[in-house]
Amino acid sequence: MTPTPSRRESRRVIFALVLAALVGACRTAAVAGHRPLNVILIVTDDQGIGDLSVTGNPVLRTPNLDRLAAGGARMTRFYVSPVCTPTRACLMTGRYNYRTRAIDTYVGRAMMDPAEVTVAEVLRDAGYATGIFGKWHLGDNYPVRAMDQGFTESLVIRGGGIGQPSDPPGGEGRYTDPILFHNGRQVQARGYCTDVFFDAAAEWIEKNNRQGRSFFAYIATNAPHEPLNDVPKDWYEHYRKMDLGPVLAGSKGRERPEQELEKLARIFAMIANIDDNVGKLIRRLETLGLLDNTMVIFLTDNGPGTRRYVGNLRGMKSEVYEGGIRAAFLVHGPRMVKAGALSDIPAAHIDVMPTILEACGVAAPEGLRFDGRSILPLLEGRGVNWPDRTIFIQSHRGDVPVPYHHFAAIGPRWKLLHASGFGKETLAGPPKFALYDIVADPAEQHDLAKQQPEIVGRLKQSYKAWFEDVGGTRPDNYAPPRIEVGTAYENPVVLTRQNWRREPGEQLHYGSNGTWLLQVAKEGSYSIRLRFPASDSDGKADIRIQDGQHTAPVAAGAAESSFQGVMLKPGPAELRATLMLGDQVGGPWQADISGP
Repeated sequence: MTPTPSRRESRRVIFALVLAALVGACRTAAVAGHRPLNVILIVTDDQGIGDLSVTGNPVLRTPNLDRLAAGGARMTRFYVSPVCTPTRACLMTGRYNYRTRAIDTYVGRAMMDPAEVTVAEVLRDAGYATGIFGKWHLGDNYPVRAMDQGFTESLVIRGGGIGQPSDPPGGEGRYTDPILFHNGRQVQARGYCTDVFFDAAAEWIEKNNRQGRSFFAYIATNAPHEPLNDVPKDWYEHYRKMDLGPVLAGSKGRERPEQELEKLARIFAMIANIDDNVGKLIRRLETLGLLDNTMVIFLTDNGPGTRRYVGNLRGMKSEVYEGGIRAAFLVHGPRMVKAGALSDIPAAHIDVMPTILEACGVAAPEGLRFDGRSILPLLEGRGVNWPDRTIFIQSHRGDVPVPYHHFAAIGPRWKLLHASGFGKETLAGPPKFALYDIVADPAEQHDLAKQQPEIVGRLKQSYKAWFEDVGGTRPDNYAPPRIEVGTAYENPVVLTRQNWRREPGEQLHYGSNGTWLLQVAKEGSYSIRLRFPASDSDGKADIRIQDGQHTAPVAAGAAESSFQGVMLKPGPAELRATLMLGDQVGGPWQADISGP
């Protein structure tokens, strides 16, 4: 297994000292014969709040998730970010993602600061086995991989999902028999990706159970995220034959009805497969005698990726309306969670880590500041005096968020927002505030901003204080992390378009270009290999890094170009590679750096 980075050892020593004074191995371990509580966190990708039968979907059936909800607790107003990476950063840290540097979904902004303390790190240091199976989306390279952030077992995809520029060569878009990364090493998996992740998690759980270890398993599917070319066939045939019209919502004529229905059948097939896997996992826990000592949390990461059923709400992925940021949140844990408990108190992704730690009786490291709070009392159905609070949701494209743009400030009753559009912040003009009584008007149809100016003013001030707080963590708060090269922890380092910094207006497609921000750990001679689609024309490749520029010819038909003896010195570096092949000028698809 890849060694733990030494530069983080001092922090871990502090953790160990603090964790020596734990409340107990587990708050519930006082029950005779019980080991510390196990935790399974299941997060699906682009599955909206309406994509379960327990939340009212009129067509889709999710019987296993329904049973999970019936035997556990459900939060009906649980909030997440409108896109992937911010939600995942909040889940892993209990902190707003604007504190973590993980602020967008690609181009180098989907990497989380390695100094962040994750729930996996805290539980690992408390003696838990920690494993991730599926999508991390907080960094593909050292020092920001899941295996650098507390997970002792890691079976993951790269980037934001299969079918994106981070796909390894030969694995492009393959949901069946995907190429994955097991503890940092590329492996060829067999089977459908969701099945692979759940099966691997179940086997790992069984192994740790045999060894008498409590576990934290993070199962993060990339389904039902697009592409939709490869879905479970039996379920696809099942839903293709059904009338899916009742779950179409607000298509606005962007696609013909038959195309929308085809997409829905494929999405529902992926969700039905997830539900099957949840059922298999629960039955395995029962067989192992673990279900009564395991907290199973299921949630969705943002709104649906297409406009479809979201109940009586409005919106979809990337939007700050309720349909884009309200998630399904189910918790099953018979030893503590009250079966059938239903809470409409607002909660959010920032609450997950504090909740898990309280349930496990594990103290947070001294000095760690959470933005969230434990919602365990609500899941237990305890009659508690729950203080009102405002939850803030904001997401944007690019580097620095624009105040009052594409945000929502959500309290127990009132919600203030400016839905300027994800990636459209600088084009939207002055903020246009809307205020909704979200209890009486969850569909956000009646803007009360003019009738309630005092509430608008109060929420604006609360947002202003929050924005200044999360943005004032450090002087370079929104600077992207750098990928380290020349270390023993990852060599070679594979760079993809997922993590380069692009010029304004440049995209991810071939013909665009970008720059990778690096940190060179050791002086010496490096080799750099560029990989790209073959061209019928001769041309040349050019790389620029630190003070050097290197050029090499590229013959027609070649799909890679290598540079040897590239001398680098310790410190920051920017790598920009350009291919000039015939009349095509752009960057490579991926680049590998080895050495020294």
